[in-house]
Amino acid sequence: MFNSNRYLTRGVQTEIPSELQFFMWECIDQLPEPKDRFQIFRLTIQDDKQHVSHESEQPEYHKEYDIDTANPIEAKIYVIDDETHCTMLLAEEY
Repeated sequence: MFNSNRYLTRGVQTEIPSELQFFMWECIDQLPEPKDRFQIFRLTIQDDKQHVSHESEQPEYHKEYDIDTANPIEAKIYVIDDETHCTMLLAEEY
């Protein structure tokens, strides 16, 4: 899972800093097998830091991170593996 070509939607390209994009792909890469084909990331601002909540449903997974970044943002992001390609998109683009 998540070994196919990886794509970003226009919304992710324009609104999500590349360092956060790479971080989310790395979070997925580090997941144990089996992986859910639908990953959810919630980006929030807590104490001037970027807070990242990563979850999936099957198997159930949840982990939280706090990252020092110059410009923390608020967003909900989905990463979907449809077996031919992997796509990172803003929730509103789903």
